[in-house]
Amino acid sequence: MAILSEYEEEDQKQPESLKKPFNTVLDSSDPLRFLQTAFEFVARETDLFKKDSVIKDVSGLVRSVKEKIDADERKRKEKAVPAASNGGGGSVKVDNKRAKEDSSSSGSGVKEPLDQKMEEANDDDKKGLRAPNKGNGLDMENYSWVQSLQEVTVNIAVPPGTKSRFISCEIKKNHLKVGLKGQPPILEGELYKSVKVDDCFWSLEDQKAVSILLTKQDQMEWWKYLIKGEPEIDTQKVEPENSKLADLDPETRSTVEKMMFDQRQKQMGKPTSDEMQKQDILKKFMAEHPEMDFSRAKIN
Repeated sequence: MAILSEYEEEDQKQPESLKKPFNTVLDSSDPLRFLQTAFEFVARETDLFKKDSVIKDVSGLVRSVKEKIDADERKRKEKAVPAASNGGGGSVKVDNKRAKEDSSSSGSGVKEPLDQKMEEANDDDKKGLRAPNKGNGLDMENYSWVQSLQEVTVNIAVPPGTKSRFISCEIKKNHLKVGLKGQPPILEGELYKSVKVDDCFWSLEDQKAVSILLTKQDQMEWWKYLIKGEPEIDTQKVEPENSKLADLDPETRSTVEKMMFDQRQKQMGKPTSDEMQKQDILKKFMAEHPEMDFSRAKIN
């Protein structure tokens, strides 16, 4: 189990002498300059940027804000859908029916994007798979998780005003348990794959959410689920961030690019790189031995 950076907040207010005024103007066309000014101010007035964990801490904060904005946007869209369907349900049904009739009468065999997405969703339902969220993870009822090839980030909502001393978080190589002390765990179970315990940590964000960073032991594989027994995601639909490939060493980058290529080939129903290589070897062998009958040859 990892010993994590748990701290005790002081209930007393900070002395006035420690409060520093910060005045600047936000230019909406250049928000990054505002953030840079804020970071420089924090660096001058505090020891935050002297900590080794500052990059992870700031990244976790940015990730938490981004996920909150995405969650609010999803809720807004979900509320808008019923309103739209109630206001003009009849026309929508007519339009969908007309679109299907036009598609079937054309006989072109080309699927409309909407029909194709619906078919892909139905295929996932048949396989028992779910489409991943924007972070290549899954949004559950009490928490959500996202992932990259290197790590998994779990976000769990807790009652507003929760102090870190009330959080109980146990991270083991193949097991995770999180909750409030004295209460049943919010999340507990066997992880999809093992993690590097010493490189994992948790933090309390704005006293209302627990953010947990899990560093994967095998950084060449996408996780299908977080906890054993959860719904699985379709890993062929994950969207890796190409910009991060430059941070990998040449051998690892080559392996990741090969995996991404194979995933795209499978999605299109085309042979993977290994299958293409086997086909090339067979073709070469057939060309060198025209006297042999390869009509029943199969590639294993």
